[in-house]
This record gives sequence, structure tokens and C-alpha cells, in this order.
Amino acid sequence: MTLSILVTGASRGIGAAIALDLSGRGHRIAVHAGRDTAAAEAVRDGLPGAGHTVVVGDVGDPDACRRIVDSAVDSLGGIDVLVNNAGIFEAHPVDGTSFEEWQQAWRRTLDVNLLGPANLAWLVAQHLVGRPAGPEGGRLISVGSRGAYRGEPATPAYGASKAGLHALTQSLAVALAPHGILAAAVAPGFVETDMGRTVLDGPGGDAVRAQSPFNRVATPEDIARTVGWLATDAPLWVSGTVVDANGASYLR
Repeated sequence: MTLSILVTGASRGIGAAIALDLSGRGHRIAVHAGRDTAAAEAVRDGLPGAGHTVVVGDVGDPDACRRIVDSAVDSLGGIDVLVNNAGIFEAHPVDGTSFEEWQQAWRRTLDVNLLGPANLAWLVAQHLVGRPAGPEGGRLISVGSRGAYRGEPATPAYGASKAGLHALTQSLAVALAPHGILAAAVAPGFVETDMGRTVLDGPGGDAVRAQSPFNRVATPEDIARTVGWLATDAPLWVSGTVVDANGASYLR
């Protein structure tokens, strides 16, 4: 069965890899970007299959979240699966920022990384419950982080937002189970993306790779395959799970 899937933050990195993986499984994708429409269109145009679309909007804005979901529903004819991948990662060490900078970092990070996914999940859940076919089979998948468990000293709002996202996922799993909707998350470690390239190419790159006994960091495809499984093929009984995908770099 072909599914209609909204993937946020899909104009690059992990999100683009998720869109490619899911379209390769035969599904139709709404490729979301915060602002870069051209990048999202380039990802869409490179996906196998037909019927894909682009949606644009700031997930940190509740009104934009509604527009994102409405646009995806209109273009795809509905949404079966939401992949909450969009997020930001901004340094704001407690001993290196002003109080104003500290507040701004926390507000923006929580808006994008936690409140945005919560708003999108609510909107998609309402869509699933109200659709003529009924909600059963719907899935809400989120991309969290190992930082939720091990801490993020230079980006504490990021770690806290991802911990909240994991908790949100588990709460949704319990609340939506009576409707037949699955909610689950993936918690990656360090991933080789454009954002992380500066670190990996710098003097600390070897130490980052050595965090895993495989002596490397994840590729976006490693995470995309995990998300793709949860979004399509995983049994209903994994609902509420947060899957660690960190190459044994952090065990709990």
C-alpha cells in the first residue's frame, strides 16, 4: 500500500535521506523545508516515483504548522505518516552566553525542536481521527537524540528539547493506541551531515569517531533506514519505543 508521508526538515541531511528511503519503498512524500524552497524542490525532483510535493514553513510557528499540514493534506490527498525531523542545534554554553542570549536560545530551540513537533503531531492526529478511512495505521515518528540521555553541555536546550520529544512520543503512544496509531522515535548519535562536517574535519574529528567502537559516525542513510522501518514496516507493538541509533557510542 502506498502511504502519504510528511517529512519535516527534508531539504537536506537526515531529512533528505529519510525522504529518499521512504520514496524508495514506494511511498509519496511531502518534502518540508523551513525556508529553502529551492533545496526542497531539488530533493523532491530526485525522489523515485511520482506524486511527491514540497511544503514550506517555520515549524516553530503554530500557524505555519497548520499551513504545513493543510498543504500536505491537499497535495497528497491526506497524511498517513508524520516524520518529525526538523530541528536546530545552536551553541549556548551556560558559561559563555549573556542572559539575553541564553533566553533566546532556549525559546527558539524549544519552539522548533519540541513545540513544533507537538503541534504537528496534534494536527496530524486530528486529521487521522477525522478521515473517512479512520485513524488505524497512522504513524507519528520523531527524530530525537542520544543527547537527551548523555547531556549536551554546549547546547543544553537541544538536549532538553530532545528529552521532551522522547517523552512526548511515549505519551502519544499511550494516548493514540486506542485509535490504532503508532508513535515511536529514533535517537541518533553524531551524524555525518553538513552541519557536523566542521567538527569531523577539525582537530576533534578523530575523538568524535572514536566514540563508537565502529570508529565512525552515522551516515544520514543509517538513520533514514531506521526511520523508514518505524514509519512503514515495524510491528504495531514497538509503539512507544525510542530506538537508539548511535553505533554503540552511548549505551543505557
